[in-house]
Amino acid sequence: MAKHNRLMCFRRCLARLGVVAAAASAVGAATAHADDIASRPHLLGDWGGQRERLAERGVVFNFAYGSQVAHNFSGGTDRLTRYTDQWEFGATLDLDKRWGWQGATFQFTMTDRNGRNLGADANIGNNMLIQEVYGRGQTWHLTQLWLNQKLLEERMELKFGRMTVGEDFFSFSCDFQNLTFCSAQPGNLVGSYWVNWPTSQWAARVKYHTSSNSYMQVGVYQVNPKYVDDKYARHNGWKPNNPSGTTGALIPLEAGWQPSWRGLPGSYKIGAWYNTSNGDDLYFDVNRQPRGLSGLEPLERNGQYGAYLSLQQQVTGSAGGRGATLFLNFTQADRNTAQLDRQLAIGVQYKGPFEGRPQDSLGFAVGATHNNGRYADFANQNNLRTGGNVIAGRSYEYVSELYYAWAPVPSVSVRPNVQYIVHPGGTTRNNDAFVIGLKTIVAF
Repeated sequence: MAKHNRLMCFRRCLARLGVVAAAASAVGAATAHADDIASRPHLLGDWGGQRERLAERGVVFNFAYGSQVAHNFSGGTDRLTRYTDQWEFGATLDLDKRWGWQGATFQFTMTDRNGRNLGADANIGNNMLIQEVYGRGQTWHLTQLWLNQKLLEERMELKFGRMTVGEDFFSFSCDFQNLTFCSAQPGNLVGSYWVNWPTSQWAARVKYHTSSNSYMQVGVYQVNPKYVDDKYARHNGWKPNNPSGTTGALIPLEAGWQPSWRGLPGSYKIGAWYNTSNGDDLYFDVNRQPRGLSGLEPLERNGQYGAYLSLQQQVTGSAGGRGATLFLNFTQADRNTAQLDRQLAIGVQYKGPFEGRPQDSLGFAVGATHNNGRYADFANQNNLRTGGNVIAGRSYEYVSELYYAWAPVPSVSVRPNVQYIVHPGGTTRNNDAFVIGLKTIVAF
């Protein structure tokens, strides 16, 4: 009976998410209607022409909704279905069109997150979120509040304000549902100071286009533990304030190249970062002895750092159209302070896999996240000393995901997916997890 109830709950969640897609598909069939829903990018259309008129005056609005359902058929201690979502409200101002401020753009975005985390509720023990849209406090966030100024015939860009690191450095899509394959990878390993969407911090970035298809950029981002504190976010995440408690600055550096291979686009990025904040050593105490045995305070390290590589290349089809794109992402963080110190992800995405479905896509990826053995040694020694039972992996968590993105109309994407997680948390003490998910995105 319990199994039957769980399956019924999962089906109800899928049915609830399918309502939007079904409605969009039904309306899309009536292409004879005004403001053709089958071709327009927004579900609510052009607002009787207002959207186009506003865009001509330099004002573009962005309203979107994304939800993610996941159910674990194996792994963890319970068989559960969990739902989480995000609302996004934004506006982009072309200040040249608005007030003649040449080369200037202003961006404002608020987000609202809700829902539950399957991995935590089912005790799966995974490192990477099964629902990437969960986290950073299920509440309102001030995600973007910045000004970007182009100079030197648009070869240089100066950007400052409230920003997320991953929108500029190691910028990567979130087409998959598992966090292993989503957004800027360093934030998956050192998220205590490399802060991705939807959390922002005060920052500045300088980008210089060295040619028409290459660039270099450097940024400075405020590091403050309050930005990643869920309790603080619930009360202050929506405010453009500057909280006390800043510990240092994150300084990322990136070089990028967008070549064309056989007429097909590619994106190649290499970068590194340094956090001026001190970090606790995972293994040594203040006397450079095993702190799991001594129980003393950890050794304080001066600075934290890492490097990354991100490669994407379309290999078949037409440029920017139908065809397959391969990607490889790799990040290495310093082993002194990073509990998760390495991540590798490779995959393929195929846009327009079937004739007559140019907006659909298919994706498959595999990834591995490494647990720092220095932390595992500390945890094991500390368990012996205190009688605790902390489970700390010292190997890899392996994740694979397959999704199909069905776009009944351009403004709606429904993406059923399957995930398989081997050694959640990087340890054989956690059972492998098989998860079925559904990711839905609607652009209003």
